[in-house]
Amino acid sequence: MNYKVEYTSKARKYLKKLSLEIAQNIIRSINSIKDDPYPHVKKVKGAQKNPLYTHRVGEYRAILYIENECLMILVIEAGHRKKIYRKY
Repeated sequence: MNYKVEYTSKARKYLKKLSLEIAQNIIRSINSIKDDPYPHVKKVKGAQKNPLYTHRVGEYRAILYIENECLMILVIEAGHRKKIYRKY
C-alpha cells in the first residue's frame, strides 16, 4: 500500500520560505512514510469530523490529511512547532 503525497499551495509557499536543507528534510520525511503513515503521525486533538494528523520533523511539524480510500496524504501546512498549532 503506497500513498500518494500532495501539497496544498499554502504548504508549498511555506516550504519555499524555509532554508533549502530544512525544506528537503521535511519533504524527505513525508515521503518516507508513504508506505504506512499511521505509526509516524499523531492525531490533532481539535479536529473531530475529518481528523487531521501531525508529523514531526525536528522542530517543524506538517499538518496532514490522510485519505484511505484514495491512498493519498495531503500536506495542508508545514511550519515551526511554536506557530503551527494555533489554527487547529
